[in-house]
Amino acid sequence: MTQLFSRPIMLRVLCLVAGALFFTLLVLSIPVQAATLPNGFSETRVADGLGDPTAFAFAPDGRIFVTAQSGAVRVIKNGALLSTPFLTITTDNSGERGLLGIAFDPAFTTNQYVYIYYTVPGSPPHNRVSRFTASGDVAVANSEVALVDLENLSATNHNGGAIHFGPDGKLYVAVGENANAANAQTLNNRLGKILRVNADGTIPTDNPFYNQATGSRRSIWALGLRNPYTFAFQPGTGRMFINDVGAGSWEEINDGIAGSNYGWNSCEGPCSPPNASYRDPLYAYPHSGGSINGCAIVGGAFYNPSTTQFPAEYVGDYFFADLCNDWISRYDPNTDTATGFATGLSTPVDLGVSSDGALYYLMRGNGGELWRVAYSSPPPTNTPTATVTATPIPHGLKGKYFDNPNLTVVKLKRVDATVDFDFGTNPPDPSMGPDTYSIRWRGAVVPRFSETYRFIVKADAGVRLSVDNVTIIDQWSSVVTRKHRGKITLNANQKYKILLEYKHEQGPAVIQLMWASASEPRAIIPTEALFARY
Repeated sequence: MTQLFSRPIMLRVLCLVAGALFFTLLVLSIPVQAATLPNGFSETRVADGLGDPTAFAFAPDGRIFVTAQSGAVRVIKNGALLSTPFLTITTDNSGERGLLGIAFDPAFTTNQYVYIYYTVPGSPPHNRVSRFTASGDVAVANSEVALVDLENLSATNHNGGAIHFGPDGKLYVAVGENANAANAQTLNNRLGKILRVNADGTIPTDNPFYNQATGSRRSIWALGLRNPYTFAFQPGTGRMFINDVGAGSWEEINDGIAGSNYGWNSCEGPCSPPNASYRDPLYAYPHSGGSINGCAIVGGAFYNPSTTQFPAEYVGDYFFADLCNDWISRYDPNTDTATGFATGLSTPVDLGVSSDGALYYLMRGNGGELWRVAYSSPPPTNTPTATVTATPIPHGLKGKYFDNPNLTVVKLKRVDATVDFDFGTNPPDPSMGPDTYSIRWRGAVVPRFSETYRFIVKADAGVRLSVDNVTIIDQWSSVVTRKHRGKITLNANQKYKILLEYKHEQGPAVIQLMWASASEPRAIIPTEALFARY
């Protein structure tokens, strides 16, 4: 078996071809080199000689714990790598297996609990989540408590491995589909899923599939994932982003929402054509072409530290990296755009933001290193920075205009800033007939408040409206001008799919899309709340 990360050149080729061999390189011969960063940013190396690192976590007391695929948990204390590991376990580290994730109990300062995700050797092997008790800088001997034992493994790749406690105090576990896409779409196993368990490994009764699944499968919180190697929770809001490593075309950042199905393997990247059964990624970048591209998305860290040192425009952004193309970028959920941040890394695998506002990145290259990125102020030069920028997603909704009432025969495509039209007896476009046409608007809507919203559609004829894949207005047979209403509860600053369909058959044509809530006065949904792509 090829060792995880053991052939850098081979992995890069395979990633570009299929993106399937996510973790198969160990770079030992590349010279030490700092990343290329934007003006005003600088970095320092925190630790080297980490060997085959896979993940790291900040302890509440400031120590940094780093996992090695081969089974060691190393401790960085007061800026120095301790010689004695916190823990060394026996693990199957063939392919992408091994020690892959680490998390601290929310009550770590009192109970000293540390959790890890690793591959238990055997015939066949399987992945496990275990809890250990810390005593200073080492684990208490024989303190392991196995909390979650997953299904047996066949393939050596697609293990997932990230574990984090959510703001609800539950432990979330990312599990790959073990190179079997069918696993991702069934509730009969836990592969290709995000799991949610209590800190003691028991299963919360409010999990979304608790009453549909049985036994240990009741821990399933979301499904339809290929290899969710990393994910993160946003401090303050609790919003969750899931990085799913793609196959041949796309790398995904997904909105972590209970009960969601992210579509693998029916869809990779946004579903085309759209499929209401699946939740499309918030952002996806291709394996080739585009201003941002790569083969395996890794790391994940929101910039919402308790002390902010980066410029204000970074606050709320989500940092992510690519294993193959050696860069770090940042995604702005408010504008739905991604911008390059750092280049010239050497096989990054994990990211984190410390309480003092610095960004840390862990990489396999140069024998395994952890680096810290800080900000002071821009230097007094115009030195160009190495950045890449994704094409901005326009505000508004993407409209398709059809020359009949049946949503067929496209005559016009455009982005409409709002849906607020009084066409009268004229067609929307001279190429269309005046009396029989239909329109479909697609995109996303982002509310400002977390509360129940009333959506109001004023139309002279038939309309249908769905929000977050839920049909809230269905008046396709309507023949008189009236206001149709539907309700749905939404979370602030979260992007929701919206689909509005309208048909016109005779007389003056009117179509308006409005909303209202306890905090949002009734009005046409404004341009800034609409996005032409989900």
